[in-house]
Amino acid sequence: MTSPTRKMGLPNIKAGRNGKPQHSDGFRSSHRLRTGICLALTFVLCFVASTVAAFWTDINGHMHVLEPVSLTQAHKAPEDIYKGKTLNVLVLGQDTRDGEGNAEVGGSGDGLEENHQSDTAMVVQIAADRSYVNVVSIPRDSIVNAPACTTSKGETIPARRQVMFNSIFAEGYNQGGDANSAASCSMAAVRSLTGLDIQQFVVADFNGLKSIIDALGGVDVCIPKDTWDGYTGINLKRGLQHLDGTQATEYARMRHGTGADGSDIMRTTRQQYLIKSLVNEAKTVNIYSDLPKAYRLATTSMSTLQLSEGLGSFQTLLGLGNSLKHIDTTHIYARTIPVEEWSQDSNRVVWTDEAETIWHLLREGKPLTQANEAAESASSSGNQAGNGQDAQNAQNSQSAAQTAGNGSDTGDGTQSPSASAAAAPKPDPRTGLITMPDKTLVDPNTGGTVDPDDGTIKDANTGQYIGMADRYLFATVCAVPAQR
Repeated sequence: MTSPTRKMGLPNIKAGRNGKPQHSDGFRSSHRLRTGICLALTFVLCFVASTVAAFWTDINGHMHVLEPVSLTQAHKAPEDIYKGKTLNVLVLGQDTRDGEGNAEVGGSGDGLEENHQSDTAMVVQIAADRSYVNVVSIPRDSIVNAPACTTSKGETIPARRQVMFNSIFAEGYNQGGDANSAASCSMAAVRSLTGLDIQQFVVADFNGLKSIIDALGGVDVCIPKDTWDGYTGINLKRGLQHLDGTQATEYARMRHGTGADGSDIMRTTRQQYLIKSLVNEAKTVNIYSDLPKAYRLATTSMSTLQLSEGLGSFQTLLGLGNSLKHIDTTHIYARTIPVEEWSQDSNRVVWTDEAETIWHLLREGKPLTQANEAAESASSSGNQAGNGQDAQNAQNSQSAAQTAGNGSDTGDGTQSPSASAAAAPKPDPRTGLITMPDKTLVDPNTGGTVDPDDGTIKDANTGQYIGMADRYLFATVCAVPAQR
């Protein structure tokens, strides 16, 4: 993306307080819309749904009823209505203090009660064969062009140029007065910017995330270094920590203190990291030994998440969850869209040319692991022309990632090894990383270099954060067995 040359003011939008939401055409929610930061990802909810599906099937399997076979069959776990289809979902939310519990977690005062800003946006793509999930984070500070959109009131918000991505949600809420307007405008923007067919969205708030994690019984997170932040009050020691809902939400929100660098980009890596930890935790729920937890988790999720119409049916979620219950969490591929500093404001970013490589893969319904070969081909000439250690590290990491990914496509998101791959460094089975001859750690899924101290993954060319090596952290810092 070419950086703009003309200085333009950035919107600073605050939405007013409104009454009950009026739902826009094409979307509905069976629950009160509470806007907020969204980290309860769609596939986390799906694991919850699968738990209920199994519970449903188990209970009905043990019931002795004298009914016709056709009626008994109606109690079976429902089919996935999206079976055989790639499903794209926009997961987003807001930093809001409105609604139950949000001020307690997010803080209050200084007009924050009227604030409706989007803090998180992720495109979640569930593969057609349910063998993997792609998760791409869009930084809230990205400068983008927003298309026109329609609110719940039927009013049109004109197209705008060079605005912060999170302002699209805020303006939709400001003009439409509800989260449906905000989510619909954000979804229209992502469709325009990426070319993806996205029809579904999920929205949650601070309290929603906190409640789901508490219903789960907390979540295990490997903290790479002592972490303290005066803004959120988080105070965690290095090592394996079991976080409750409030602690985990604060960990996801923090941008300051000893465990952060103040950037939104780094925060997205912790959000992706927390999501994977949540998925692992959700998969451990045993409905046969802990039915109360399974029920509590399901009912909490259904009452706190705001869903578009295509996901709003309990039966739909049961079917989708049942088809995802056996997914390997190492096949959840997460990364932040590649960005670089905006020439007009060092606190804002623009997408790099590599972003199109990412979106092209998703449009083709392919795993993010295949991005490395295309990225290496596009940048090889630039690396050869460069000099210095940075250029060499970039070339090394891209070559390692490409070599690890060489071979023929098996059709399930993995590739068969080739002769050249056999002779190249291979990923460590515990950490999932490649160690180069110069001891540089490389993530084969993204091609990025890994900081051995905190597990963050950076783009080899731009130095921007693109992910977190979760397997590496659990295996080294916290020495958790590989079966996690």
